Amino acid sequence: MTKTFVILVGTFLLYASAQAADKVRIGVPPAGGHITFPLAQKRGFLKDEGVEAEIIRIAGGAATAALVNDEINYFTGITFPVRAAIQGLPIRIVACYLPAPPFVLIARAEIKSVQDLKGKTMGVAEIGQGPDIIGRMILKQSGLDPDRDMKFIRAGGSEGRLAAMNQGLIAATAVPVPWDVHAKKMGFHVLAKAYELISYPEVGLVVTVRKIKERPDEIKRVIRAGIKANRYLRTNRDATIKFQMDWLRIDRELAVSSYDSLSRVFNEDGSVPEQGLGLIIEEAKNLAKVQRDVALSEVVDLSILKEAQRDLGIKGK
Repeated sequence: MTKTFVILVGTFLLYASAQAADKVRIGVPPAGGHITFPLAQKRGFLKDEGVEAEIIRIAGGAATAALVNDEINYFTGITFPVRAAIQGLPIRIVACYLPAPPFVLIARAEIKSVQDLKGKTMGVAEIGQGPDIIGRMILKQSGLDPDRDMKFIRAGGSEGRLAAMNQGLIAATAVPVPWDVHAKKMGFHVLAKAYELISYPEVGLVVTVRKIKERPDEIKRVIRAGIKANRYLRTNRDATIKFQMDWLRIDRELAVSSYDSLSRVFNEDGSVPEQGLGLIIEEAKNLAKVQRDVALSEVVDLSILKEAQRDLGIKGK
């Protein structure tokens, strides 16, 4: 009996050690909308799930390449991976944590409405990237044809685009929260808030197809940690603002603005909005000049998310 007990205890300890030894690298763009997993690490939600995570600041195509090459195990951006997936790379979205784009459309003081932008020039970072895509969507929602009614020019990052607008080189631009705070101080104003208008999954969890097959339990635990972090974020304003100040290296004014704008946009269940994902797929097809139909199963696998939701008592959407 004693020998059997010792064996059972030893087996349990080995199992617990193995669980605690799961080490992963999570790629996260250095932007306010991507705080879910840095926060999950800070508050211990990943550790509680038996995951030891290293947060790697990385974005765009470099992150997608790093994911495929096993230099990172997870990535929280969605747009670039969707483009890569429809072009054949074996990666899939397994969860979403921010189902709307954290962008605002900013314009010069004389522009009073989105319709007033007809015939004007909009500044973007790069054609086909966030500010360009989201800006075009806002214009379409307001009845304008971006290709016919507007001119788009490259004008650098958020700071560069605001400077170009100040010089009168462009009339408007889409910037991520909390750059709207800077814009207002420069005398510009907000024409539209994309996160109030558009379903367009911006932040989630992306993994390789191989990882889905080989490490589904680990993925489930990482998904659960993200959901727990979002729930914490939505209900702990002061602590989250302080975390944003530290992680993003921004002052309290910017952190407060970011939190108050986006805190209710972060979801509580990790669900991926199908309609919004469809928009991303169509944009990706246009940029990649893909003519064929693309099934959702080519870019998303929700089987593990559903298990994680059941574990947490969540009814998935």
